[in-house]
Amino acid sequence: MAKSKTVFYCTQCGYESNGWLGRCPGCGEWNSFVEEPAEKKSSGKSGGIPAIAGIGGTRPLKIDEIDCGSEGVRDSSGIGELDRVMGGGIVRGSMVLVAGDPGIGKSTLMLMISGHLALSAGRVLYVSGEESERQIKMRAERLGVKEGQLFIYNETSVDSIVAQIDATKPSYIVLDSIQTLEDEQLTSAPGSVSQVREITAKFMRIAKILGITVFIVGHVTKEGSIAGPRVLEHMVDTVLYFEGERHLSYRILRAVKNRFGSTNEIGVFEMRDSGLAEIENPSSALLEGRPKGVSGTAVVAAMEGSRPMMLEIQALVSGSSLNMPRRMCAGLDYNRVSLLIAVLEKRASYALGKFDTFINVVGGIRLNEPASDLAVCASIMSSYRGVPLPSEAVYIGELGLTGEIRSVTNIEKRVNEAIRLGFTKIYLPSGNAKSLTAPPKGGELVFVDNILKLSAELDNYFGEDGK
Repeated sequence: MAKSKTVFYCTQCGYESNGWLGRCPGCGEWNSFVEEPAEKKSSGKSGGIPAIAGIGGTRPLKIDEIDCGSEGVRDSSGIGELDRVMGGGIVRGSMVLVAGDPGIGKSTLMLMISGHLALSAGRVLYVSGEESERQIKMRAERLGVKEGQLFIYNETSVDSIVAQIDATKPSYIVLDSIQTLEDEQLTSAPGSVSQVREITAKFMRIAKILGITVFIVGHVTKEGSIAGPRVLEHMVDTVLYFEGERHLSYRILRAVKNRFGSTNEIGVFEMRDSGLAEIENPSSALLEGRPKGVSGTAVVAAMEGSRPMMLEIQALVSGSSLNMPRRMCAGLDYNRVSLLIAVLEKRASYALGKFDTFINVVGGIRLNEPASDLAVCASIMSSYRGVPLPSEAVYIGELGLTGEIRSVTNIEKRVNEAIRLGFTKIYLPSGNAKSLTAPPKGGELVFVDNILKLSAELDNYFGEDGK
């Protein structure tokens, strides 16, 4: 028997090679090639898509001949936090990829969106390759999804799905999940590089030509990246990551790619028995239960897109028996935290070289902006001295290597949000003094220009009880 021909694909970018390569020439990734059966190229004009009314040959058009039609029109998903993340709503004819860890709530979110769209925007075809119709029906009853033009289809064959698209003429399609679908023209297993790439290409063509909005649910690997070739993220219009600990109630929806809006916005949800509930005021929710009178905790006014959020940063500094003390952090960049500890040692004379230091952002939030530096330093100082910080204080500012406190953006929004939530003392960079058009009412502003000034301010509060 003749041996079937195989090729090697890069799992990151989809680069194809006749032999295995240690490093991908396309993306430079190491050890990313997998072997799969070679696929025959389709000679059809529709790129291998079964016949659908409306899909055929096209010709180049002059830009003034192009009719946008419904392109650019947005439909509300019925979930305000999701609309915020997507830039104001769901763009018709777009392709959206939703990824997240198992059990995080992807299917729950998609069913809630489908139920609202089926009642208000048009017909929805929900294709599930993992759950039966009965399972989806039970979840719909629990979520309170009402009757509407929502069609459930349990199938993994792409040809059968396309045939139902032609028969039902939906306005929205949900594929849950892309790793379970199979194109029978390909010989590789479902979820493989070639299967995911070709199936996504077919549905992208359907979305763009017929103006159907397609939602794709994707799995993630243990490293946290989307399973399958990286080209999958390049093909779709929007990539949404559903983040959070599955054993905690809060979930974060973040856009890492959005052709129709900003990628700076986040949506905050809480998982309940009745489904995902929007958290319209995440600052109050994330600060709920904050301990008072305990050392090592500080509050920062961070910006997530256009919305200020009050987050609690906790630090624990304890004596170490190791030659090299441990530095661990959750929700912050490890290298950034190491830099702040070094600045505290060099510029503020904090002897942290013999202490283990642990930093945590409460609520499972990933905090990336430098404006949190001042709060991290304040929490470390408090834990090191064993004296709690003022419970009504907020710390905003970026720390430089020479110990200077640099100004940050959107200072008025941060200060107003802090005062609205009852904080009365706000530490902020001296460089932001000119940015405040009017002094806020109900709050005291303390301007600091370097880390020594902050240390001196805290000395006045710590008194003789501090170390």
